[in-house]
Amino acid sequence: MPHDYTLRAGQGAARFCLLFRVIAGFVFALVLGAGAAAACPDDRVSGQVLEVDGETLLTPQEFDIVAGGDAALSDCPGMGMQGAAGVAGLFRTAPDFTLNLAKMNEYSLAVSVKSHCDTMLLISGPTMSPYFDDDDNGDLNPRIVLTRVPDGYVNVWVGTIDGAACDARLRLQTSLR
Repeated sequence: MPHDYTLRAGQGAARFCLLFRVIAGFVFALVLGAGAAAACPDDRVSGQVLEVDGETLLTPQEFDIVAGGDAALSDCPGMGMQGAAGVAGLFRTAPDFTLNLAKMNEYSLAVSVKSHCDTMLLISGPTMSPYFDDDDNGDLNPRIVLTRVPDGYVNVWVGTIDGAACDARLRLQTSLR
């Protein structure tokens, strides 16, 4: 059975407009989606690398940092964060620090932040789930204790509740398990 592909006057332009709008909407959604993914904390890149081991960190080590960022953790479902939808806080895309940990098998690691603003802490690595904390160090400062720390690379981000830049100090300390 033959098909009738004839277009009446004005139909071709209308169909072209509709097709153009559908394609433009699809491209816009792809670009918007890629932009949102690019604005998430990215565990595939490194921050300032700190080479540390369990024994050395028995003595606390502190590092100056400017906390803040523009990546909202609540917009990052790929981070695998449970309950992140209610998290209000912003981090940089790249980690602030990448810890290259060695000889950690008999130690737990406490990572904490001190500042005069409301800071947040995010820790993630290739062999561990992401960890997030807001105020467990008191005075609106975060603290995370990792009891089973793998040797290798662990990324650390220090963000703020509103994304504004803020001077802070990151503290690392181990203890025997």
